[in-house]
Amino acid sequence: MTQEELDALMDGDIEGIDALEESEENQNDQSEDDLLEGILDEAVEDSEPKDEDSEEIYPPPADDKHRVVAQLDEVTKESEEKASQVIDIMDEISEAVSYANEDLNDVLDFFVHQKELFSKLVEKFPHIKTFKTELEKIDEMIEKVKKAIESNEETQDKIMTAMEIMQYQDIHRQKIERVINIMRALIKYMNKLFEGKIDDEERVKSANHIHGDESETVSDEDIEALLEQFGV
Repeated sequence: MTQEELDALMDGDIEGIDALEESEENQNDQSEDDLLEGILDEAVEDSEPKDEDSEEIYPPPADDKHRVVAQLDEVTKESEEKASQVIDIMDEISEAVSYANEDLNDVLDFFVHQKELFSKLVEKFPHIKTFKTELEKIDEMIEKVKKAIESNEETQDKIMTAMEIMQYQDIHRQKIERVINIMRALIKYMNKLFEGKIDDEERVKSANHIHGDESETVSDEDIEALLEQFGV
């Protein structure tokens, strides 16, 4: 029992005691509601996805592995070399197919000549089955040779199409080189824009702290460590 309830009891004020008890119950209920609401808000906040993009992203160090223009130069050089090698190989394949077709045409001429010969033998000796059988085999071989020649011609056409497509590799190389030239021009422009009349060795070092700065003082060691982090 609180002091207020004791005073109300001594004064005989029963209604005052009931009012105090009711007020205390309301306060307890309100505190419990506030506590529950706080727990719910905290749970909702924990369930919300974290923004990963909010983390600071630092540029990579300016070392040999991260030099953009140098890497683009390597890409254009290697792609040009590989494209030239592929075109040379495809040209050799096309030339080999062409030689094979020449040989197949010679074989075809031979079978055509044989067909004429066995056709005359079949006409003169129709009762000899061997001549007729050989003539049928010659016809079959002629068809196979013709199909082989047609297949080789189609292969040559596909090789020529592939070589034409490979020409786009040179166009892509030229586009990359254009990007490189633009980047180099921008670098030269920026260097020219920020160029001063005083050499860096002759400049006075920047003050670590100026009166009125609210930020923490940065030492020379901190600046050097930061430059090393960026590979400068």
